[in-house]
Amino acid sequence: MTTIGFNHYNLRAPRELMEELKAFYCEVVGLEQGQRPDFGNFGYWLYAGDHCVLHLSQARPEEKRLTHVATTFDHVAFSCTERPEMEERLKRHNIEFTTGQVPSLGIAQLFFKDPEGHGVELNFSEIITENFMDGLQIRRL
Repeated sequence: MTTIGFNHYNLRAPRELMEELKAFYCEVVGLEQGQRPDFGNFGYWLYAGDHCVLHLSQARPEEKRLTHVATTFDHVAFSCTERPEMEERLKRHNIEFTTGQVPSLGIAQLFFKDPEGHGVELNFSEIITENFMDGLQIRRL
C-alpha cells in the first residue's frame, strides 16, 4: 500500500458551532459548500476547487466535545491565490493574522485561527524575478 495524497479532514461539533465553522470556512477562507452523501446525520462537505477538503459533522447530543483545548493538532494549510485580496478579506472580518515567508520555495503565508481556535495557514506562490532596470520585482501567481 502506498499513500498517494491527502484527502480531507473532519471537524465534528454541535450544530450551532458547526454552522459558525461553515460560515467561516466559506466566507473567510473561500471554500465552497458542495455535494455530500446522505450519511444519516447532518453535516457539510466543503470544497477547494473540485476537491472536498473539509467535512463538518454534527455531533450527537450525547457526545461531549472539548473546545479550545491544546491538542497535538496545530493547523491546516491551504494553497491559495490573490494574497492582497485575502488580506483585505481577513481585515473586513476583523480576523487577526500574521504573515510569514519561505523564500527558498517562493511562498508567502498568512496565519490565523478559526472560530474554534484551530490554526489556519494560507500559502501563496510568489515568484521573484529580476528586473535589472527596477531592481527585484515580485510577481504573484
